[in-house]
Amino acid sequence: MRFGIVTDQNLPWTTLVERWRLFEELGFHSAWDCDHLVQPSRPTGPYFEAWTLLAGLAAVTQRIRIGVLVSSNTFRHPSLLAKQIVTVDHISNGRLDIGLGAGWYEPEHPMFGLELWPPAERVARFGEAVELIDRWLRNDETTFEGRYYQLRDAPARPRAVQGPRPPLVLAGHRPKMLRIIARHADTFNSFGTVEEMRERNTLLDEECQRIGRDPKEIVRSLYGWAAMMPSDPWESVEAFRDMVGRYSESGVNEFLIDQPRPEQQSILERVAADVLPALR
Repeated sequence: MRFGIVTDQNLPWTTLVERWRLFEELGFHSAWDCDHLVQPSRPTGPYFEAWTLLAGLAAVTQRIRIGVLVSSNTFRHPSLLAKQIVTVDHISNGRLDIGLGAGWYEPEHPMFGLELWPPAERVARFGEAVELIDRWLRNDETTFEGRYYQLRDAPARPRAVQGPRPPLVLAGHRPKMLRIIARHADTFNSFGTVEEMRERNTLLDEECQRIGRDPKEIVRSLYGWAAMMPSDPWESVEAFRDMVGRYSESGVNEFLIDQPRPEQQSILERVAADVLPALR
């Protein structure tokens, strides 16, 4: 099992540096920021941009794996994102995981002059973007002719540190998204109840078998926060163990959990010292 921490980038830069260095020191496998232009739960507050923040945090950490959970395909052309991926992979010396999603939070799009495409188009664009990024990262030059995205002899220089490319962490919930995930993902990320995660993992297994891929090749990853769970996993060490036990029965083997509140810091440290080594 793998365990990571997700931070919303509404905190001062110096605080975020302190937090990420602590997560690394405590031995968590990964740390993540989020990709929004405003924070959905606090849309009037401060919020840093995901990829530039991640580059800065890559430079002040050394061992912990890093990523954006997940990069919205509605914000950037996939060729620009591919260049950002390579840049951050180099800054981190090969510690980057590529989190990708179709995009969903409607209010921030008109705020910043962006179009939120209808659901079917969002899925189709996501599929093209994943294929384009996957292909571009594996080759010296790429030509891509999609319905929505095109490249012409686009060079990939420098190549990513990680070969053949950094791992793809693809987020989604519904069957059409799961078909894309089955074909391309190294990690499948989702959120929901235990039953929802079990159902999605079963559908993903079936899709992998349909296309001839071993389902065990794909890590099953939960993005979790207190409000979407039966109880706050940072309420106690026992609550954290219970959360892991419940979701692991649905096939989850990676837990990416929102950071605890400041007053729960001691629970985070106890979980890192007493629970994670045994669960691993």
